[in-house]
Amino acid sequence: MNLWRRLSGRNRTLALTGAGVLVAGGLVTLPVTAAQAATQCSVTYTTSDWPGGFTGSVTIRNIGDALSSWNLGFTFPNSSQRVVNGWSARWSQNGQNVTAQNESWNGSVASGATLSLGFNGSWSGSNPKPTQFTLNGTVCNGGTPPTSTPPTSTPPTSTPPTSTPPTSTPPTSTPPTTPPPGQKVDNPYVGVKGYVNPEWKAKAESVAGGNRVSNNPTAVWLDRIAAINGTPDSSSNGAMGVRDHLDEALAQGAGYIQFVIYNLPGRDCAALASNGELGPNELPKYKAEYIDPIAAIQGDAKYRNLRIINIIEIDSLPNLVTNTSGNAGGTVMCDTVKANGAYVNGVGYALAKLGALGNVYNYVDAAHHGWIGWDSNFGPVADQLKAAAVASGSTVRNVHGFIVNTANYSALKEPYVKVTDSVNGQTVRQSKWIDWNQYVDELSFAQAFRQKLVSVGFESNIGMLIDTSRNGWGGVARPTGPGPMTSVDAYVNGGRVDRRIHAGNWCNQAGAGLGERPRANPEPGIDAYVWVKPPGESDGSSKEIPNNEGKGFDRMCDPTYTGNARNGNSMSGALPDAPISGAWFPAQFQQLMQNAYPALS
Repeated sequence: MNLWRRLSGRNRTLALTGAGVLVAGGLVTLPVTAAQAATQCSVTYTTSDWPGGFTGSVTIRNIGDALSSWNLGFTFPNSSQRVVNGWSARWSQNGQNVTAQNESWNGSVASGATLSLGFNGSWSGSNPKPTQFTLNGTVCNGGTPPTSTPPTSTPPTSTPPTSTPPTSTPPTSTPPTTPPPGQKVDNPYVGVKGYVNPEWKAKAESVAGGNRVSNNPTAVWLDRIAAINGTPDSSSNGAMGVRDHLDEALAQGAGYIQFVIYNLPGRDCAALASNGELGPNELPKYKAEYIDPIAAIQGDAKYRNLRIINIIEIDSLPNLVTNTSGNAGGTVMCDTVKANGAYVNGVGYALAKLGALGNVYNYVDAAHHGWIGWDSNFGPVADQLKAAAVASGSTVRNVHGFIVNTANYSALKEPYVKVTDSVNGQTVRQSKWIDWNQYVDELSFAQAFRQKLVSVGFESNIGMLIDTSRNGWGGVARPTGPGPMTSVDAYVNGGRVDRRIHAGNWCNQAGAGLGERPRANPEPGIDAYVWVKPPGESDGSSKEIPNNEGKGFDRMCDPTYTGNARNGNSMSGALPDAPISGAWFPAQFQQLMQNAYPALS
């Protein structure tokens, strides 16, 4: 995937490392007034703790009269404890006092019913549990519930309220805190397991040692119209179509599934390896024959309890800033799709059509630090993303977040190289590798770009995804400290964990390894680390290979290529004998496992 385009909030960690429980019980009876019915309640409060953070789970039992609305209150014992974000309630905090008000869909609480809500929080020093809870101003001291227990006020796990009974629902696909259709959760990766593509799993396990990673969730790439129904004769798509994968996700009891929406007219206008089937003027076909059928399948009521995550059009919108006329990487095709609006209107249409579905979450591709980390690109790309988000009838509400480093190799963290460092009076930004970029790794870039996106008009709770499928850079060459202080180049090259010849190299990189395994809430503002590019699927062929999928030959995938202006006229660093983009490349998969960081056991 050609992602190089430059000439040379939310802290919701779910790691469960500790647990605690607090139950408030007893009985309190108050006189019933017109303003307040007899409120009696009990609260169970549990936490899963780790250094600096925790997940709090709250279960409220209504053992008084039925409620039409509710307001839970409690006080943190430690002034450092904070609610970062929450679900199934409108959470707020003033000093150490926390309140949670009902959402529109769970305000009615029958006598004997229970409420389940929760939040992710932060702390320092200690994380003691609140000692008292109130519901609508009344202390929850417990009591004896009615002998007949009505249904809970939260939507049931398998069948949320709807006028049409579901045709098929998995018993474990949705956590108790999921709202009914039409009301999305804050982070679709939290609290549920991801879908494991059985076709990728089989390929992974065909390579020795592949069973160590084959149960990780990966994305399903829909890179042409035929992929919607499945392509059994294709070298780069599986026999399973969209509905097949969704049905399999239900059978697995998965809570989320990831698709890559990837078929824009004039796709990948600045490269050849991942060109597509649609010409630059085929936007009507993209809408009618690609997006509309996908939306129809994803909107089937039988999948209402499955969180469907769409990664929207990799390697597209940033090209309109960096690869049009006036830029070193400018191309005629990028000029064309900018002028005719194919990318902006195509992405806007996809966002509007798919975002209208209550259980669908759209994350738009936002390139990576080695593409738009310069001041000249950073702001303009954010503006371009905003323009697409409000095109073709869409609004920013259809964007749940953004993804960076998709199908790329940029290191997640550079522990030994910082852009603020200097050597002999020179800033390391002057080094050939960094080339005056403001960022040197994906985590710092993703967090900063998130803030920029909010500043241009995206909602404040958007989350970022980072594709870590191939950016581990483990193995014997991984540095253990900074480079020598003899020059900025020696310092950077000796200490960087990204071992590519040049940060502009993007195709089947020699020495790459698996990165962080997929997980939710790893860092503030990051919804998840994900494997969107399935490890072991080629970026492009090492030589020209005829195919009927519209995929060309790009010299950056040729290991003998000596480069161009985009990669500083450096060698491509590509592996030999690679198949076309998306096809299985077992030699690459073996290398990725060998160089994994964290290492595989």
